[in-house]
Amino acid sequence: MRIFALVLITAMLPLVYSCATTPKTVMRQDPLIGKIIDTKSREPVSFTSLMDKLAEQDVVYLSEKHDNPMHHAVQHRIIKDLLDRGRSPVVGFEFFSMEDTPLLLNLMDAKHAKHTQKTEAAVEDRVRKQLGWENQSDEMWSYYWDLLVLARENNLTAAGLDLSSSQKRRITRKGMDKLTSIEKKQIFSTRLSDPAYEARMKSIFKTVHCGMGNDDMLSRLYDTWLARNDRMALSIVQLSDAQHEQVPDGQTPGPVIVIMGNGHTEYGLGVIDRVRHLNPEISQANLTLTEIFREPEVLDEYLRPLDLEGFPPAPPADYLWFTQRVSYEDPCQKFKEVLKRMKKQDTTKK
Repeated sequence: MRIFALVLITAMLPLVYSCATTPKTVMRQDPLIGKIIDTKSREPVSFTSLMDKLAEQDVVYLSEKHDNPMHHAVQHRIIKDLLDRGRSPVVGFEFFSMEDTPLLLNLMDAKHAKHTQKTEAAVEDRVRKQLGWENQSDEMWSYYWDLLVLARENNLTAAGLDLSSSQKRRITRKGMDKLTSIEKKQIFSTRLSDPAYEARMKSIFKTVHCGMGNDDMLSRLYDTWLARNDRMALSIVQLSDAQHEQVPDGQTPGPVIVIMGNGHTEYGLGVIDRVRHLNPEISQANLTLTEIFREPEVLDEYLRPLDLEGFPPAPPADYLWFTQRVSYEDPCQKFKEVLKRMKKQDTTKK
């Protein structure tokens, strides 16, 4: 039973901040869907007004729920609008590592190649395998491929932000303290951490894992979380610096567009505070693409400020763009049912 639980937790690791696709159910209508809210004024803003603000930032986070197609459609629209304004954004992806960046740039270099539908499919298949995405669902892959194609067609730079998959697995398996010295030297650290933030994140990890996970497992998950946020923050700072050094003729630089799960940016923590730590001069704006709650709630419930000792109250993001949910089902329910059946089988055997 303990082995099964460990396997289940490991399998659910990508679920942190809604990385898995769940079955679709009957959708609830809500007056907030489609609205963009400025969290400071608590008032709706137009798309044009939003873009006027975002276009002037150094870094813009388009914080997503990974499996929501509406979120990726909004990301596409925002990048397209920046292009129409004569901007030349860099697009950075959480789902790709910094080591993947040369592969992404090779794809960007192929923008002038004349591909038939067949050869384009072959290019996509090759890139997908090179990036290690052949075992991901076609639907999930299509969301990020669409953004890569948009970048390629418009002479943009695309880059990975994260640690490599191998590094993430090693930290989750061993914990930071038990890595070899050579591994530790290859992992960048801001050395930013806080007991209250650590306790909050471990509580979230346990909730996402349906209440499962011992202290050792939660500590290793937190080690991975910190290492990833540190690496992604460093990558973003490097991209922002480079963005102003190399801009295509006739175009205006920026911003760096960050395609990232909303857990890494919530309340300005995770990655955003680390970017600020590394370079306080970088201006940042966080647009969180926000699924409506399962049950109807007033706007104030979405705007509740951070309540964490040692941290100032802060809204979840600078802007919230409300969308429909992908699913209204409880993602933990099926795992509860599996565990219940496992326990029943164990009792029967005894």
